Amino acid sequence: MGNREDLLASAKHCLYEKGYGRTTARDIASGAGVSLAAIGYHYGSKDALLIQALVEAMGEWGTAIGTALASSADIADPKERFVRSWDAMRDSFATHRGLWTVQFEILGQLESLPKLREQLAEAQKLGRLGLAALFQGKAEHEDTPDELAKGVFYQSLLLGQAAHWLIDPDGVPGGEDYLRAMALVSGEVLGAPAA
Repeated sequence: MGNREDLLASAKHCLYEKGYGRTTARDIASGAGVSLAAIGYHYGSKDALLIQALVEAMGEWGTAIGTALASSADIADPKERFVRSWDAMRDSFATHRGLWTVQFEILGQLESLPKLREQLAEAQKLGRLGLAALFQGKAEHEDTPDELAKGVFYQSLLLGQAAHWLIDPDGVPGGEDYLRAMALVSGEVLGAPAA
């Protein structure tokens, strides 16, 4: 790898190990085996590098979870696919704990990180559509209002599940919990009997 790639790898490692706020430029440069000046030369600033590292780490998680959810794509019963998909999602948190920890840390700092806020806002729609496709076992996402609405639902559950996992890994809800809750809430809200 070159200095640019080494810096990115070191920044991702630092994000996972130290978080956003506690990572220094010196930590990143030291981990990459380069001078501090290399950060400015390749990325402009420590924050720009950390943002790039976070975006790349989120992409890696997306690929990993896509692979995990692909194993549920062939399940014909949508309820069973839903349950298995959420269980796979829950199980992914242990491997990617550092990524989820840093994402929740950064949420409280977005006011002072306008570039990151802008990038995350731009990625929201694509992320929502991607989640809708993944949970339905589709290879490609469709950009329709209905698919976007499904994606909002899945994204909201995902963030909630991640927060539960960070607080209490042993008590985090799984697919069966979400399926039962969805049936109960939809019955109350829509007047349909719970299945």
